[in-house]
Amino acid sequence: MTKHYNYFTEIDKQLQILRLQKEIYKESVKMDLNNVKSDLYPSELLGGFKEMIQQFELTFAIKKLSNIVSLFRK
Repeated sequence: MTKHYNYFTEIDKQLQILRLQKEIYKESVKMDLNNVKSDLYPSELLGGFKEMIQQFELTFAIKKLSNIVSLFRK
């Protein structure tokens, strides 16, 4: 759908709006890229890995304790 303009000022106004939208999109992409970079830092990656290891250790300890308790019940 083509928009028809009656005055050059309308065209200029629309062009200015489009330029500002373009700048907003560019800044948004920059922010998203920076967020991705910070999420991929080794310290961030290891933080998630550390939590996974702790959960594994806790599960392992609970299983061992349940085995010990079951031996005492027999």
